[in-house]
Amino acid sequence: MFVTHKNSQVYFSSVGKGNTILLLHGFLETSEMWANFIPQLSKTHRVVCVDLLGHGKTDAIGYIHSMGDMADAVFSVIKKLKVENVTCIGHSMGGYVALALAEKYPELIENLCLMNSTFEADNNERKVLRARAARMATENYETLVRLSFTNLFTNSSRIKFKEAFEKALEVGLKTSKQGFVAGHKGMAIRPDRFEVFNAVKGKKAIIIGEKDWIVNKDFLIKKVKNTTIETAVFSEGHMSHIENKSELSYFLIRFSEK
Repeated sequence: MFVTHKNSQVYFSSVGKGNTILLLHGFLETSEMWANFIPQLSKTHRVVCVDLLGHGKTDAIGYIHSMGDMADAVFSVIKKLKVENVTCIGHSMGGYVALALAEKYPELIENLCLMNSTFEADNNERKVLRARAARMATENYETLVRLSFTNLFTNSSRIKFKEAFEKALEVGLKTSKQGFVAGHKGMAIRPDRFEVFNAVKGKKAIIIGEKDWIVNKDFLIKKVKNTTIETAVFSEGHMSHIENKSELSYFLIRFSEK
């Protein structure tokens, strides 16, 4: 299904009935990443998945997709479905979008889980890397996407989950240059949203991969120590939906319960 947002098409799916779970994918991913979890979650909930701007079947709307821009596109889906509040789970970039959604539409987010994601802003080193990637996208795009995606997995995971890795890479390679560039530039300018996360009134959780080099595990655990934010540390890396599928499934079912 599609909804029109700023004269562009935003793709979404809605399965099941009950309280709404909103699933937001990461960079170089699409809503397909949730396919293994929807059947179980939709037994008791309405599960809504959205292709974020410049990803999957959703159009790009410029060369900078701020997390707020992406949140507005997601909210267009929510308005169409006439949903009042959601339990939101965001993977990586999807977590950044979820935080922007909570900031712009605080009444919408009942519970929020950041999965292999962070409330931190990019540091200067990460901003430089994103700017370099955006420039390189005009030269050898396929090689750049392959490298970017491969870095999300540990060496052992690429071997152990070879079939899932190759399938996910195939999806990532379909991301347009515009979507790639706009996503990187949007992530680079996002602010720190710890206070936004901490202010969510319902359940709050952050899922961390023990071997995930993209997020600062020790910092996150220390930062949320004296808050009501739950932490779950899984054994592998950044792609918990592939590397820790059974643990993640159990966690999401428990987190979405009243």
